[in-house]
Amino acid sequence: MNSLMVKQYDVIIIGSGPAGYTAAIYTARANLSVLMLQGYQTGGQLTQTSDVENYPGFEEGILGPEMMEKFEAQARRFGTEMLAEDVTAVDFSKRPFKVTTDFGEYVGRAVIISTGASAQWLGLPSEERLKGRGVSACATCDGFFFKNKDVAVVGGGDTAMEEATFLTKYASHVTVIHRRDSLRASKIMQERAFKNPKISFLWNTEVTEVLGEDAVTGLRLRNLNNGEENVLPVQGFFLAIGHKPNTDLFKGLIDTDRGGYIVPVEHTMTNIPGVFAAGDVTDHRYRQAVTAAGDGCRAAIDVERWFESIGEETGLGIEEWE
Repeated sequence: MNSLMVKQYDVIIIGSGPAGYTAAIYTARANLSVLMLQGYQTGGQLTQTSDVENYPGFEEGILGPEMMEKFEAQARRFGTEMLAEDVTAVDFSKRPFKVTTDFGEYVGRAVIISTGASAQWLGLPSEERLKGRGVSACATCDGFFFKNKDVAVVGGGDTAMEEATFLTKYASHVTVIHRRDSLRASKIMQERAFKNPKISFLWNTEVTEVLGEDAVTGLRLRNLNNGEENVLPVQGFFLAIGHKPNTDLFKGLIDTDRGGYIVPVEHTMTNIPGVFAAGDVTDHRYRQAVTAAGDGCRAAIDVERWFESIGEETGLGIEEWE
């Protein structure tokens, strides 16, 4: 019978955004053996963001991909092993936990889930082409770049009203585009938007194309009642039709809310002792790089303290036979 020697890590981190990298920095510095499975889209949502101007310490601003490269380099400096592999399955039924990718199986005594959330997009080729060039899914991240410009927000829920209201701090005008003839946002959010003189509404309307070569110049719209098409000149287009947490992998294993976001049971620990969660995968409210990084720090400290509480030593580089 062939036996296979598999390295057992103290911690396996699934995902590589600000939460994952920060968790890696803290756990690796604490002399834990750490494996990060970065996924194929290393760096998470920030790799699709052009300028980041609101992260402390970068007074001139920094490009999203460049910032994630710095996070990665810092985590590597302290000894984090990294593999750009997508996780396909997990076995949390017993410790040590098994995590499977397309390329192999990895074993860890603790796991930090930092798989993030993905913005919902319309799925238009023109939208994809102009992401980061006027197309955004985060007003608080990118609103500053649209000072004195006309912008549009698509959506009808609380998020859309929050984004539209926030954008009026910078934009000269905000047009809210909604597929229906009424909003599903809470009454207070609706009233706030309706009272704002810088916000107008287009009802029963869908966006069929984002116009522009290197930057957004307008939107092609279609009226859903009569099929009429027209062009709305704008320099910015914000998607506010929701986010989806990347938790499909953990369905039925980890406790989540109705939206699919992981609900930690104690601090950052999930309902499975030894499995922790950090960042946007647990957060439908803030969704900022700085809050995700803070979450990664909390998860790392929680992991250290959990090992102490159960009396397990770390940093031993244990090998196990299977």
